[in-house]
Amino acid sequence: MTSAIWPLFGLRVSTPRVTLAYVTDDHAERLADLAAEGIHDPATMPFSEPWTDVAPPEQQRNTLRYLWRCRAETTTAKWALNLAVEDGDGRLVGLCTLDAEDFTTTRSASTGSWLGRRHQGRGLGREMRQAALHLLFAGLGGATATTRAWHDNTASLGVTGSLPYTEREPVVMQRRGHPDTMRDFAMTRQQWSAVRRDDVRLDGVEPVREFLGIAAAG
Repeated sequence: MTSAIWPLFGLRVSTPRVTLAYVTDDHAERLADLAAEGIHDPATMPFSEPWTDVAPPEQQRNTLRYLWRCRAETTTAKWALNLAVEDGDGRLVGLCTLDAEDFTTTRSASTGSWLGRRHQGRGLGREMRQAALHLLFAGLGGATATTRAWHDNTASLGVTGSLPYTEREPVVMQRRGHPDTMRDFAMTRQQWSAVRRDDVRLDGVEPVREFLGIAAAG
């Protein structure tokens, strides 16, 4: 399928260190294998849904089901933009997602991401977060970005803490069948403007805005 039919396939966000591109079926298969190689220490669970708590090939199937479901359920009312992340050498390193519901009214979306374990510790988490924020604010005209992380997810919290988010009231959610604390953060367009970069390139955004029913971007 081409971007003429499904404009999201033409979406790209590029920085000097990473490129984010809407997930194709080729990306999906490679992401499934990358996730199965390992994302986190099995002793902990960084995700709200424990989709990595199964062995291959079921884990790969979980990844594909999620990516395909997000694509199939994309509407102007609710969407999840799954973006495959490649580093400067063209290696697939992880996934970054923008989720929104009733975006045309709220202008709010949440970010989530993961990196393959062998690609962690290189500062790519912050780079891809900044790329996603640029897409949200500069590309899609967003007003607010939100993100969450478990209280002990130091990597995610480190990225969030390096950017001008405001922490909100934590929430209690189920984590592997037990209640635990999820920390919650938000960033306004004004806060983002203080760290806005001039080296992020957006491609294919206008057709995506039309596809998602977003009238104009700021």
